[in-house]
Amino acid sequence: MFLSILAGALFSCEDLDQVPDNLYPSAVVFDTPVRVEQQVNGLYDAVKDGNFLGSRVLIYNDIRGEEFVNRLTNGVTGLQTWNFTTVESTNEVNNTWASAYQAINQINVFLQGLDENAAKFVQPVFPATFAATATNYRAEARFLRAVAYYYLLQLYAKPYANNNGANPGLPLRLRAERDFDNNDLARSSVADVYTQILTDLDYAEANLPLTGTTFRAHRNTAIAFKTRVYLTMGAWDKVITEADKIVSAAAPFTATTGTAHRLGATYNAPFATPYTTAESIFSFPFTALDAPGTQNQLGYYYLPAVTATVRATPNTNAGNGEYPLNERAPAIYKDASFASTDLRRNFISYVFTTNSSGVVTDTVYYLNKYSTASPFTDASPVIRYAEVLLNLAEARAKDNGGSIDARAIELLNAVRTRSAGSAYAAGDFADSNALVTAILKERRIEFLGEGLRSIDITRLQQTFPRKGSIAPVEPTSPNYIWPMPSTERNVNQLLQPN
Repeated sequence: MFLSILAGALFSCEDLDQVPDNLYPSAVVFDTPVRVEQQVNGLYDAVKDGNFLGSRVLIYNDIRGEEFVNRLTNGVTGLQTWNFTTVESTNEVNNTWASAYQAINQINVFLQGLDENAAKFVQPVFPATFAATATNYRAEARFLRAVAYYYLLQLYAKPYANNNGANPGLPLRLRAERDFDNNDLARSSVADVYTQILTDLDYAEANLPLTGTTFRAHRNTAIAFKTRVYLTMGAWDKVITEADKIVSAAAPFTATTGTAHRLGATYNAPFATPYTTAESIFSFPFTALDAPGTQNQLGYYYLPAVTATVRATPNTNAGNGEYPLNERAPAIYKDASFASTDLRRNFISYVFTTNSSGVVTDTVYYLNKYSTASPFTDASPVIRYAEVLLNLAEARAKDNGGSIDARAIELLNAVRTRSAGSAYAAGDFADSNALVTAILKERRIEFLGEGLRSIDITRLQQTFPRKGSIAPVEPTSPNYIWPMPSTERNVNQLLQPN
């Protein structure tokens, strides 16, 4: 078990006057409103660690799929994840687990601290309204815990659809760990972990502020994330119930209560500073002083290592060119549904080489969606309103008794037409399965490089397709999910291996 220390909880100086403003002993971290809020900020910072949701997990969930190829064969930047050769000692297997559980424990320590210090939250130090504020903070913490457990499940456990969630999931750590007494903890079932995720999200929905920003959870953030969780579980009716809370009955679709989420006029707006459009439901921000860290950043992985040519807005910032786009079928880059006129191709740049006669001999294509210069401070996207619409479209298409659902087509077209121009009609689909296929392809185009591809493959128990020399990976393969990490197995004697 990896223990974490609550942000600002320990110090090494006896004189409080010499302690930095953001560093306090654990006995006083709940003594003022400012100190409590600093801890909440620390929870977000823990979850957006570079080894977790401050970008690596999004990258791993994409490079496991067929949309990217590996260029540098660097074992530090996801090679074994890309080629499905991870073992218990692989860097990303251990580092992701450690970062996630450190964040989860920091959340648990904070939640316990709120309860233990409730008697302090009175006037004159605290405002009369602080009891409600503390409830909001508790909801934020539980939202972040749900998000952390969700992403861990997608990599380390078999999908819910396999055995209806009865397979081993994760050690479900819900208490504050301040020592090593609780290291030995067996894995709860996949279904039980999802139950806890949804319990936390339901609490978050009921207790988060009604409105808020892209970078702090509010009520609609929890609702939106529930649509993804239920979609991952194949609970189509519940996806519909949740999505209908924040998707109007008719186009143009918008959330009619809480924060007024809607699609942006252009596809690129959520990926440009300040990353706070009405479409951007939840993201993790970064600055030059608070960057994801070396070899963690989205732009570092996906941007080419040299200045590239871009179809629309040029980008002269260089990354490390770790993962170019796969140019061979079945990659979405070559799919007919991704038309050459689709504005989402503006996020694809290319680098070409020429011979001594100036003839182009090779062209390599890269994702240009994350385009800030080093230290690559693009916001790390978690969920956008476009996903809520497509989650609802897929759920309606699958929960309609085999009929072609007209509203599912309307939702699909809302996302598609702003970039592709063309719209689907009911006559374009032979049956509901054809409609679902179109929705799934739209997801691959819309969320390319946003960390959803592997999740979509596994939730549907599909085979990971061949990419270059890497053979397909079937759902029955032991490499379909990551192994349990060796560092956890060394200290947790009850951990069942995958």
